[in-house]
Amino acid sequence: MCIRDRYMGKTVGIVGVGGLGHFGVLFAKALGADRVVGISRKADKKDDVLALGADEYIATSEDADWATKNKRSLDLIISTVSSEKMPLTDYLGLLKTKGSLIQVGAPDGGNLPPVNAFTLIAGGIKIGGSAIGSPHEIEEMLQLAADQKIKPWVQERPLKEANQVLVDFEAGKARYRYVLVNEKHASK
Repeated sequence: MCIRDRYMGKTVGIVGVGGLGHFGVLFAKALGADRVVGISRKADKKDDVLALGADEYIATSEDADWATKNKRSLDLIISTVSSEKMPLTDYLGLLKTKGSLIQVGAPDGGNLPPVNAFTLIAGGIKIGGSAIGSPHEIEEMLQLAADQKIKPWVQERPLKEANQVLVDFEAGKARYRYVLVNEKHASK
């Protein structure tokens, strides 16, 4: 089964729409998901995420009753966040029966929030993880990126600002990838 077949007709949520998550939105749309929902804590990325191709956006710290309003609306959630403080039980509640959450973000220490077994059992929900695909899947995704002209959103910054870039990155200011440019050797 090719990767595209796994997404066609699905409703996909991307939790954490930063450096990795913005790729999730781009690829989910390119792979034929019927609906893509960007999910983040704050609404400050909403316009960008919709411009990336998401159909909807949920700001978990700002949208009242977001978990109830969106209950059982997603087939698949790809979580790119790296915080063990995420509202995992609420995210699982967004999944339709037999839905899946795939964790690709790596929390410090590797810990995820606790999950009540009945949350999984009642909905037939699956939790999995992934770091990288097989060589065949990587080739397929690179070909898809070339065919669909998927490009990351980057901000070029001078190499001499590398220390400030790290500070800005830690402060969450990247939209959505920083690229350091060695101005001395950059083509003009």
